[in-house]
Amino acid sequence: MEPIPHVSLVDGPSHGIRLGTVLRFVDIAVDALAAAREEIDALNVYPVPDGDTGTNLYLTMAAARDAVRERTGGDHDADRGTTFEAFTRGALLGARGNSGVILSEMLRAIIHRIAAASPGERNATVMVEALRMATEASYAAVGTPVEGTMLTVCRAAAEAAEQLLEDDDEVRSRDVLTVSAAAAREALARTPDQLQVLRDAGVVDAGGRGVVVILDAAETALTGRVPPEVPGPHRIPQPLLRPGGDFVEGGPAYEVMYLLDADEDRIGPLRSTLAALGDSLVVVGGAGLWNVHVHVDDVGAAVEAGIVAGRPHRIRVTHFAEQVAAQEAAARTGRAIVAVAAGPGLAALFEQAGAVVVHGGPGKRPSTGMILAAIEQTGAHEVVVLPNDPDSVRVAQVAASTAEADHDLRVAVIPTTAQVEGLAAVAVHEPGRTFDQDVLEMTATARHARQGAVTIAAKQAITMAGPCEPGDVLGAIGGDFVVVGDDLTEVAREILNRLLGGGGEMVTLVSGADDPGGELARSCSDWLEQQHPTVDVVVYDGGQERYPLLVAVE
Repeated sequence: MEPIPHVSLVDGPSHGIRLGTVLRFVDIAVDALAAAREEIDALNVYPVPDGDTGTNLYLTMAAARDAVRERTGGDHDADRGTTFEAFTRGALLGARGNSGVILSEMLRAIIHRIAAASPGERNATVMVEALRMATEASYAAVGTPVEGTMLTVCRAAAEAAEQLLEDDDEVRSRDVLTVSAAAAREALARTPDQLQVLRDAGVVDAGGRGVVVILDAAETALTGRVPPEVPGPHRIPQPLLRPGGDFVEGGPAYEVMYLLDADEDRIGPLRSTLAALGDSLVVVGGAGLWNVHVHVDDVGAAVEAGIVAGRPHRIRVTHFAEQVAAQEAAARTGRAIVAVAAGPGLAALFEQAGAVVVHGGPGKRPSTGMILAAIEQTGAHEVVVLPNDPDSVRVAQVAASTAEADHDLRVAVIPTTAQVEGLAAVAVHEPGRTFDQDVLEMTATARHARQGAVTIAAKQAITMAGPCEPGDVLGAIGGDFVVVGDDLTEVAREILNRLLGGGGEMVTLVSGADDPGGELARSCSDWLEQQHPTVDVVVYDGGQERYPLLVAVE
């Protein structure tokens, strides 16, 4: 590694950034990446959906921290030059995966600029230039740079910092990091617009999310503030495989990584050779030591290229399909619920109960693929599906059988035909029971819940209660229209009376989108308190369309 110059340990606008500040940032960044690791892994669909970007970023940063601790013993007054050298070398040697190798180069550029700062330079200027150098180094390290990735997020942070300094040359380093971290968060939110594979999966870029975590850690180290959480899609994409076991779109089947002892003039030809063999090429390092990363089908040719260039060592080869299978088998534990929700309020109720929600409702019933994706998203080995709609039961059953065949899961579909039946079932869900017992109890509860609804007729029709005209109020019990009237409240009370005719201890009222402010539900609740004082009443804002009121009696 090239030597890192020594500068003053004194903090201030003209004396360099303190070593203690850098070490504090490293500790915060490692902890933050550890906390975000699973989230980032779940976002990982590019360049291959192998679900390890968060883990690789964490391991890379942790390797750098451990190298510093080994060199300094935790002493913040240790020699600055040797500490920084340990940090950059640790990141290079410990870099894992495509994202980790790029991160090691970003960190190397930043640390070198901080270490090379002269006593007369302002800290803000040093930080701005460090971010710019990190961007340039990362783009140069990648064989074919792609926008919508961690490269883009890093560049946005650097450009925002440069603009801040241009507008005000008296800004402080903490201002630089605050602005650059905010710009990175904004750039991350735009990554699905830049990369089709992210847009298709409904996620932001995993590597870019890692960059945001690291810049947030830098801001916290300098200001003590914890930046706001990054909002974004929560759907966890699943790896897509071809029947033969390789990743889709004809991508290479193997990831090859190795450290390489070689002179700098051998790196150009090595890049050319590896670029012709595969993709996701990243080569970083210097002073005779390099970290090489590439995705290929021909592992032997990739290693042979390293032998031609110098001495490859610590060679690691990963077969993506085997990696995904091992991760999936290890990750799937526990029990989960998938529920179809017909409105935002109902979705919130199911989510509060711990369910993964599939949005549905009249005219928007979910497909088999949507329910299958939700089953896979849970990460659980045992899954209970609540379709909550008669037309969605068969769809849910097909999705369940597919999940069981493809992922070796246990999936049970409880044939709930109404939203309130699903609410009743999820209320008695108990993960501590055996799977069969839990499904039996939920099924029994759903079946025992007598359910009704109130809606407005959209066309002429013949019902069990006689003919109806558009605009008539219809009352339903068990899916059949049994009351035709002209007043919502009167029809709702008639439905409640009929449901309670067979007894009942609890009534659940769910107001819909056509019941502004829940007035109909509250009116029914007040009426029940007077007419049926021994019955407990629960009122929810379901937000479902077409049905101003849903009713369940248990």
